[in-house]
Amino acid sequence: MPHVPGVVERINGERLVLLGWPCAILMQVAHPLIAAGVEEHSTFRDSPVAPLRRLHGTIKAMLGLTFGDAREQQRVIDTIRAIHTRVNGTLDREVGRYPAGIPYSAEDPALLLWVHATLIDTSIRLYELLVGSLTAADRDEYCRDSASVALALGADPTAVPRDWSAMSNYVEAILASHTLAVGSHALSLADAILNSRTMTLSGPAGWTTRRLTAGLLPPELRRQYGLQWDTRQERRFLHIVSSLKRIRSWTPARLARWKGSRSA
Repeated sequence: MPHVPGVVERINGERLVLLGWPCAILMQVAHPLIAAGVEEHSTFRDSPVAPLRRLHGTIKAMLGLTFGDAREQQRVIDTIRAIHTRVNGTLDREVGRYPAGIPYSAEDPALLLWVHATLIDTSIRLYELLVGSLTAADRDEYCRDSASVALALGADPTAVPRDWSAMSNYVEAILASHTLAVGSHALSLADAILNSRTMTLSGPAGWTTRRLTAGLLPPELRRQYGLQWDTRQERRFLHIVSSLKRIRSWTPARLARWKGSRSA
């Protein structure tokens, strides 16, 4: 029988889903402990091409987890876990409710869960905005089947949401709590992502990514990051969404989807 692609393959196979990753990253580093870990242990600002190398590695890992065989998936998990063991330290300044000196670790199940949730949340939202609608069953399947990665990386099995309602409730609860606070590390990282030389030199692509990121961010985080937003920005965001959706509808699968995912 031919392989019937699942929802994870359908969504992760879309190149346009990459446009949601800057939003997911800004949501992640809005957590002061995650921001500290990225600021102190990441190499993506080491050179003008470092962000591209990091993006290439992240895409390769995502494709390996989604479309690789069991051996490739385990290799990716082992690589990520090895990196996580080195990312630990203490917060160097007070941010929000977190005092200076509080320890952080990339192996912390609560931090792993927030990173996982931001990727699920933005991937689903962007797919529906730019590619096509999903049923309630599709969203639930995406959450359920993606949970295995979070669990393999060390997230708490009792805490990982397995359906879209639980995922949405978790994200909303975090946003409504005092868990997040955009500090100087997060602002520096946001500037490096949105205003990097690579982003600036990419012209219309960079302009589009910056405005799409601002539009996708929850309003309170957008405010904390100091991203301008008014009715004019809202109209631009909706125009970008409409244009990208139209372009995607015209684009053949061999260009719109990652190699190895086109059957989806």
